[in-house]
Amino acid sequence: MGYREVLPPVALRGEVECAWLVRVGADAPAGVQQVLPDGCMDLVWTGRELLVAGPDTGPHPAQREPGDVGAGLRFAPGRLPALLGVPAIEVRDQRVPLEAVRPELARRARARLEQGHSPVPVLLALTAALPGSPAEAALRVVTTHLDAGASARATADRLGWTERSLHRRCLAAFGYGPAVLRRVLRFRRAAALLYDGVPIAQAAAVAGYADQPHLSREVRALAGVAPSQLPRGA
Repeated sequence: MGYREVLPPVALRGEVECAWLVRVGADAPAGVQQVLPDGCMDLVWTGRELLVAGPDTGPHPAQREPGDVGAGLRFAPGRLPALLGVPAIEVRDQRVPLEAVRPELARRARARLEQGHSPVPVLLALTAALPGSPAEAALRVVTTHLDAGASARATADRLGWTERSLHRRCLAAFGYGPAVLRRVLRFRRAAALLYDGVPIAQAAAVAGYADQPHLSREVRALAGVAPSQLPRGA
């Protein structure tokens, strides 16, 4: 299976982390790829369906068939729900047909895809047509502080919010409360280190875990595998 990521247009950087493409060889066997939690949401063209990929709290199986050519846009944490006008909590751990959320836009985009247009430009045009507004700037502060290990109380105080208000806003923007968001962001850092071949104990220290067993427990909870299995593509 071939997979690659490309930078989005300059105008969308900050909203979209990357565009990605996946191609399965015609002679390759069918299989399942486990998509792991990263705090993001995606717009996805599977080659058959246009989907909104909600924020995950565990591994999500993606079926790959021989000859599949798929693509997607990975939105930075908290960004896509504002553009779609749909709270992230409503699609958490789900893959929802875009037509159920934005039917007219989905039908137009699907028609272009079925006519053979390249999927990434179609998805970018779809993003530009979404009716919502960019997410409030304060959500960047939320992700920055929680990603650095700040507590929910400290993050709420930094923004002049109550903890209850922070929790409510996190559910709408990210699909989970601040404590879970902090776990997912920390896991994402650790997974990137492990993919790059960093030893498990070192990855635990750099990513902010108390120790290697702490990292191991969190990887099993969020990815369903041991840390040593992540570099092998689990």
